[in-house]
Amino acid sequence: MKKLILVDGNAILHRAYHALPPLTNKNGIVVNAVYGFFSMFLKILEDQKPEFIVVCFDKKAPTFRKELYVGYQAKRPKMSEDLVPQIKFVHDILKKAKIEIFEIDGYEADDLIGTISVQAVTGKLDGGIEVFIVSGDRDLLQLVNSHVKMIAPVTGLTNMLLFDEAAVERKYGIKTSQIVDYKALVGDASDNYPGVAGIGPKTAAGLICEYENLGNIYKNLEKIKKKNPNLALKLAQGAEAAGLAQKLAGVVLDAPIKLDIDQAQIKYFDKEGLIEEFEKFDFKSLLKRLKIEVKNEEKKAVQAEKNKVKQMELL
Repeated sequence: MKKLILVDGNAILHRAYHALPPLTNKNGIVVNAVYGFFSMFLKILEDQKPEFIVVCFDKKAPTFRKELYVGYQAKRPKMSEDLVPQIKFVHDILKKAKIEIFEIDGYEADDLIGTISVQAVTGKLDGGIEVFIVSGDRDLLQLVNSHVKMIAPVTGLTNMLLFDEAAVERKYGIKTSQIVDYKALVGDASDNYPGVAGIGPKTAAGLICEYENLGNIYKNLEKIKKKNPNLALKLAQGAEAAGLAQKLAGVVLDAPIKLDIDQAQIKYFDKEGLIEEFEKFDFKSLLKRLKIEVKNEEKKAVQAEKNKVKQMELL
């Protein structure tokens, strides 16, 4: 199967910003997040060698989740002033390199990634397609299935874990399809929404393993009450919070966007354009990596042509 890489632009940018010291270019502008983003971007291309690639971003406009719950993400620290302009730098560089970008008001990058992954897998591409999501946001693990995997940085910018269905189940004790219901019970401190007060990860995982989903848990409240009255009381009192958390945690799979898989082909990736941008930013080590890759590709192309000529001569 062919590979589609879906990059969570904001998540990788934030990770790069916090993983690297405040590097500046020759004009004194902080560009550590830009450097880190493209360092990871090149590594993914080198390691995975995909046929398609797309980058998704959040937009400033409030999302539907903010309308559902005014406190959604309210406790997140304000974006650092020297990170804000770097988002535009990354956008501009990606456009110069002819990389497909998706972003839309009212939806998070997660929702666009979810929607694109569904469209890609259900599309009529010869041989099928395998999707690799690149993000540190564990919310996206709910999208992992037989055709979708997730590459998640764990330390720095180069140490990454590959999550398939089995890896998710080993780590969290639940299936990927149960992650939304799990978060409905435990909530999400980073997004600032509560689950059921007093229920932690271990209890939540145990309930989901026994009853499969949130609906069944509440259908069996009397049964739970007989075994653990205190737990049943917590669930009853937290029913409304659990319902809200379930809506907030779920990634949208039908955002109003349309993937044109042909436009996302890696063959349109303009490496010369990227080299020009790296030269502007004085990213010497990234330039070296990219130029070596371009030279290797040229050598392969020349050798392929020689092999073709030899085959013609034999005929």
